[in-house]
Amino acid sequence: MCCYKEAGLTILVFMTLGWITAQIKKDNSIADIFWGLGFIVVAYVLLITSGSYTSRQFIITALVTIWGLRLFFHISKRNWNKPEDFRYQDMRKRWGNWQALRAYTDVFILQGIFLFVVSMPIILVNNSADPNLYWTDYLGIFVWLTGFIFEVTGDAQLKAFISNRANKGKLMTTGLWAWTRHPNYFGEAKMWWGLAIIAFGANQSWKILISPVFITFLLLFVSGVPLLEKKYKNRLDFQEYKKKTSIFFPLPPRR
Repeated sequence: MCCYKEAGLTILVFMTLGWITAQIKKDNSIADIFWGLGFIVVAYVLLITSGSYTSRQFIITALVTIWGLRLFFHISKRNWNKPEDFRYQDMRKRWGNWQALRAYTDVFILQGIFLFVVSMPIILVNNSADPNLYWTDYLGIFVWLTGFIFEVTGDAQLKAFISNRANKGKLMTTGLWAWTRHPNYFGEAKMWWGLAIIAFGANQSWKILISPVFITFLLLFVSGVPLLEKKYKNRLDFQEYKKKTSIFFPLPPRR
């Protein structure tokens, strides 16, 4: 069976290739595109090297592939033919002559560490040769599926809203966005909780909690919700929106 070393080595090689690509294109925001693809690469490498090929392995590989490819195409389409994201431009200015090295350590390697932690359900499933599926596997698939639908629907609603010229300068507050200010982030966290539940059938260990707790923490307190909340905090319409709408977990709009 495969082990943690294979996952770590795969991520190191993959993120190093991402860094090389970023230096050639002079665009470190490529790291965002490599994020989703990284999970797919890890899933297939571990599936191949495990040698067990259980139903649970194929299920989690398929779910990760669907999520990863969708994220890859979503971000690629959004960033296609656009300059480097302003966050990475600011980093480049701060780092000066050390930008290449700092991009490797502070962007790609750090993201690789995060990728390894979040990949724990994939690692645990591929470390188990148990061929049986349990009720927890089906529960995990259901949780993942509802999270995926939530994320896709939220993104589709936002895209339709932005594409309407009549909404220029306005804030999206309808559909799922009336129930939570960040439906896409909630859906993403829910998907990883689903994968963790699937992993429970392969390994009844506290380790299954590492991934969903970590990704939920990142989205809620580090790289997801805080950045967008800060971006809109000075808008009066956003202040009104905050009074009516849950920040993360979907709840009926408040009057």
